[in-house]
Amino acid sequence: MRLYSSTCQEFYTDIENERIADVLTDSFKRHFGHMPGKPEQRSWQNSLTSLHFVAKQAGLSQQGVILEYELPYTSKRLDVMFCGADQAGADSALIVELKQWEACESSNGDKVLTWVGGGRRDVLHPSVQVGQYRMYMADGHTAFHEGEVPIGLSACAFLHNYRYIDADPLLDSKFESDRQQSPLFVKDDRGALTSQLEIRVGGGAGNDVLRRVVEGEHRASRKLLEHVGTMLEGRDEYVLLDEQLVAYDRVMTEAKKALADDQCASVLIRGGPGTGKSVIALNLITGLSALGHETHYATGSKAFTTALRKIAGSRAGQQFKYFNQYAVAPEGGLDVLICDEAHRIRETSVSRYTPKAERSGKLQIQELLDASKVSVFFVDDLQVVRPGEVGSADLVRDASKEAGRPLFEYELTAQFRCAGSEGFINWVTDVLEIRETANRIWSQDEEFDFQIISSPEALMETISSKVGEGVTARVMAGFCWPWSNPLPDGTLVDDVVIGDFSRPWNARSGKGRLAKGIPAEHDWARDPFGIEQIGCVYTAQGFEFDYAGIIFGPDIVWREGRGWVGQKPQSHDSMVKRADSDEAFAELVKNTYRVLMTRGMKGCYVHFIDSETEAHWRGRIAASDG
Repeated sequence: MRLYSSTCQEFYTDIENERIADVLTDSFKRHFGHMPGKPEQRSWQNSLTSLHFVAKQAGLSQQGVILEYELPYTSKRLDVMFCGADQAGADSALIVELKQWEACESSNGDKVLTWVGGGRRDVLHPSVQVGQYRMYMADGHTAFHEGEVPIGLSACAFLHNYRYIDADPLLDSKFESDRQQSPLFVKDDRGALTSQLEIRVGGGAGNDVLRRVVEGEHRASRKLLEHVGTMLEGRDEYVLLDEQLVAYDRVMTEAKKALADDQCASVLIRGGPGTGKSVIALNLITGLSALGHETHYATGSKAFTTALRKIAGSRAGQQFKYFNQYAVAPEGGLDVLICDEAHRIRETSVSRYTPKAERSGKLQIQELLDASKVSVFFVDDLQVVRPGEVGSADLVRDASKEAGRPLFEYELTAQFRCAGSEGFINWVTDVLEIRETANRIWSQDEEFDFQIISSPEALMETISSKVGEGVTARVMAGFCWPWSNPLPDGTLVDDVVIGDFSRPWNARSGKGRLAKGIPAEHDWARDPFGIEQIGCVYTAQGFEFDYAGIIFGPDIVWREGRGWVGQKPQSHDSMVKRADSDEAFAELVKNTYRVLMTRGMKGCYVHFIDSETEAHWRGRIAASDG
């Protein structure tokens, strides 16, 4: 999707007649079904006007120009792409990222702090951002990696209102390689930007290049697939064992058969927490990519997907998507789609932000099936924690049957978490009355370390001491306290308050800047500083730690004679509180605590806020021989 494409000469005419913002606005409304915001309309007029002066100075006339080009399978849009020929006469394109910034400050990692979206926020350095766009297009668009002579692609950023200051954060040495690969131009660099345009696209007309871009397809390059195929090399934690390997081999076999015969198929792999579903899924995308199969890995979790992208590296990140990004995917465009945490599949991909042109009218499960020849679903029916999550084994079975696809089904039973104790997970499931199991009583003789902790302070101290011993550990809690935005100085509010104890939730990075040393929520599980915050189910689901500390809140309590009682007023999870009934609310909260309590590989320590609930759990523990 693009909002505008034309020759540079026609682009100049639209600018000089002050209609470019109107043209883009009309196109935006046709595609998205609503008007763009006034700030975006102003930015089009201001930024594109500044750029057009430079492009005219560079002598661009019959070169092609594309505005607001949407990167496939994402909601990101390129600001500008010029199409032409380089000085040697070879087909070439140049991406230009436009910014209206006037100042910025230093921040963590590959980010800087600037005023954007009505507040001071951490954002990617412009050279980092546009460099990622270039890599996404070069690796994923056929115009740039297929054909006898692929189009050469380069990128730069233009901050037309910006002037450098002494020790400017944009010039920090940590961004040097990014600036070399994707140059940064500010207000006083117009001459240098003019030269860049001349070098990259000033050598010839661009109609044919523009056509190749517009008509090209999004398909991973062989180099990208080879890169993804090696991403787990040397990582012992992702080695497959026993039935994990059996399931992996079956998926690989079915994928090869289906692709060789041009047939479609579904594979359903069921398993509880700690059975290695995600390990198999990661090995699958590696193995399938190494064979040259166009493969995506999709989940419904932002925190988990972000972590996977970090494991894979920035180049391979475009293979990791969300379930709601396949509404307008070409049918059968992928060879294999791996759906991890498929219990988080929603009824539809539509939200109030979904563009009109991207509303498929299908159920989300149908979109996922249609997007690939072979669809693989990893499911735990007992991990649904929000209303609207409809993913289940039955859903996969029914949808595959309706689509006329053969279904191959496998179950993982061997436990690789909780010290290999399937009994602990069964016991938690039984105590919460999610499902009756044979593990009615927890034996303290088990290798897995389960303890009830008397206070939140003691829980925090115990978990922190584990981290001090060099193992992974985090404290998590039910969503029983408000979740505040970061303060203006980037620090966090101590929202989780229990008597004299107080700690912040993991950060809400999208709601303001974060002070140095505070990880964004999607990094909370992996960043060492995450130990300072309390995690919730949305940042913990999909992850595992050596030791899990849990604050069991009052959103669900045990009452003698009544059993488990959900308490909506004690919950601050606005989504879960929308459950259709009290019973549905209670089931979601019970699933939440099951997820939290099964994050630990070696131990789980729990503090119960409600004393009667604590007494119930204690009553389900065998007396110690000592």
